[in-house]
Amino acid sequence: MLDGHMLHQDHLGNRGDLRSGDVQWMTAGRGIIHSEMPQQERGRMRGFQLWINLPAKEKMKPAAYRDIPAAEIPVVPLAGGGRVKVIAGTLVVSGSSTPGAMQGLSTDPLYFDVELPARGVFSHPVSPDHNVFLYAYEGEVEVGAAGATRPLKSHSAGVLSAGDRIEVTAAADGARFIFLAGRPLREPVVQYGPFVMNTREEIEQAIRDYQSGALTQPAT
Repeated sequence: MLDGHMLHQDHLGNRGDLRSGDVQWMTAGRGIIHSEMPQQERGRMRGFQLWINLPAKEKMKPAAYRDIPAAEIPVVPLAGGGRVKVIAGTLVVSGSSTPGAMQGLSTDPLYFDVELPARGVFSHPVSPDHNVFLYAYEGEVEVGAAGATRPLKSHSAGVLSAGDRIEVTAAADGARFIFLAGRPLREPVVQYGPFVMNTREEIEQAIRDYQSGALTQPAT
């Protein structure tokens, strides 16, 4: 949640007030029914809702929910100016490692919120076999090493090619972007409405579970 106030509630009894800078991390697992309702009457509301697929062997794990207040998310200053909010995974800069708020996830995600001043640079190692994604939500950036950069305009997403390091340079007005990387599952994906599984048969079973009320019952 970048700006604003959102109320979350679900059928497991979880309730959370998300405010500017807070993060909600929810694992849908075998199923969860939830609502998200804006609470403010004026002012800007903006944020991101991102989905990470679970491996097939984990799709029926118990649902889980965690609110992460902004005060519990590490913020690391960069040597050349700017800062990084470390939401998931571990930030490695200048020989120092900073664990993020979320650790131990099966796809080994990195999830950073990066802010750079004009012409500021963010450089970070990534696993060569991970997929990498950027979204510039304020300002523009150039991606790649000097002499071989590609522009990424504001409110644009970029999926990067294979490599072991990312380098991002902000344009003349500075920039903010989210950086995500994760281990690809290389499994089939079947989606229908809010349901994501690996086969059509599993989707049909999920729909039957929802319609019968079995989705909201404790796992046996």
